[in-house]
Amino acid sequence: MLAPLFFLVLPVLLSALPASPRFTPNAAADALTLKQMATEKRLIKVGENTPAQWMTDAQIGELTRQKAHFMDITFTPNLEAGEAFTVKDSFDGAIPTAPTQQAIVNPIIAKANTDLMKSTLETLSGFNNRYYKSSTGEQSSNWLFGKVQEVVAQSKTKLTVTVTQFKHTSWNQSSIIAHIDGQNGNQETVIVGAHQDSINMFDRMAGRAPGSDDDGSGSVTILEAFRLLLNSDYVPLRPVEFQWYSGEEAGLLGSQAIAQQYKKDGRTVAGMLQLDMTMYPTKSNPDVGIVTDYTDSSLNTLTRSLVTAYTTLKPKDFKCGYGCSDHASWNRAGYPSTIPFESSNMHENSKIHTPNDDLTTVNYDHGLHFAKIAVGFVVEMSHS
Repeated sequence: MLAPLFFLVLPVLLSALPASPRFTPNAAADALTLKQMATEKRLIKVGENTPAQWMTDAQIGELTRQKAHFMDITFTPNLEAGEAFTVKDSFDGAIPTAPTQQAIVNPIIAKANTDLMKSTLETLSGFNNRYYKSSTGEQSSNWLFGKVQEVVAQSKTKLTVTVTQFKHTSWNQSSIIAHIDGQNGNQETVIVGAHQDSINMFDRMAGRAPGSDDDGSGSVTILEAFRLLLNSDYVPLRPVEFQWYSGEEAGLLGSQAIAQQYKKDGRTVAGMLQLDMTMYPTKSNPDVGIVTDYTDSSLNTLTRSLVTAYTTLKPKDFKCGYGCSDHASWNRAGYPSTIPFESSNMHENSKIHTPNDDLTTVNYDHGLHFAKIAVGFVVEMSHS
């Protein structure tokens, strides 16, 4: 997640830790990629009312180190334009303001557990990093793609489920989309997303970045929600998609690319829920942060009610800022989005973007709350 500037850790504290022996970096390939990046310029936007600027890789790296918000719009300069509101308005269903499907949701979430989250996060955190242009970033994406396929294969589902890699032409780490068909030809898609990449803010290509909380936690949380739904008898009326995005830490690249493709294809999105960091609660008084900027107010109302209905936590509003996670890509494209966060204090986890964002930081039980929220979101939005 792209957090605002609030601290600076000395590089000496961020020395690289050993990579997992199963997934080792391709040093030669990474060096070649770095050389190519050094000559590139990217179109970067750091605020809604700030003109985009062409920046070098070194300048983008400095933004990352300063934890500044930005969106890389090199490939999506006109995402807001054209049929944005036409697409959004073509969704003719009402966004529910409160849960009405507890009889369906409660039996599903009663079977939630941390087993899949733990085993998956252990492997994801074992990659040296999951930076979108690094060799281990590509390896991690391919591994996660196989894991999502495995969850489908091991389920009892009778639904039509398709798992695909969304290929990006300018980098090798694919995004992943798991699509569950709706009924009677309905195409008003409900989306649950998380970003799969991680970053070391001082050495993006080779530095150690387990990304256990940011955003390994969200990635495995939506995988658990996906598993729960596939192992239930629920049949969605609207199609449902679970999406794992590439390149969020580089400016929301993967989610912008998918949102742009959906606009081009005339796809209708009923609503999108993003989970970016779910396992580092506020120690004194755990809650669920509801991001109120660059999100849809109606979806936020629903999300608050889901927190109350399906968890023991309380929702608390806060602002995240421009381009802070992938919900902003969908919002920019004119699609309704919402993001419940692990805490109403977005600065709670000071270890993100460092080697110390590892398995010792995460609270799996806290993550279960968000898996339940995601299941509730899917059922309420795909059924209404």
